[in-house]
Amino acid sequence: MPVEIIALGRPTFTFIWADEHESVYSARELRLRCKCAMCVEVMTGRPLLDPATVPQDVCATALSTVGNYGVSVVWSDGHSMGIYNWRDLRAGCPCISCVRLRARGQVPE
Repeated sequence: MPVEIIALGRPTFTFIWADEHESVYSARELRLRCKCAMCVEVMTGRPLLDPATVPQDVCATALSTVGNYGVSVVWSDGHSMGIYNWRDLRAGCPCISCVRLRARGQVPE
């Protein structure tokens, strides 16, 4: 679980973890990663969300934690169904150090 999230009204999400590592995601990238039933077909995993319908400047207008599991986001495009779990956010960190770790078969913690 991050100790801080910097995201409201911004083009990026910054998650600061207990080990002081920072994971910075594009807000639009996270919006496009939504796995809710409105964005991904439940039975097949087929994407339902058309990326062309997500504004380039989409941003978070509200955040709320979902227990110790993750974060729920209300997006400026009106979407609010997805939950982004901490484990996946940390493991998928896009920073160069984490990309290198994954290239070596390791998972960022």
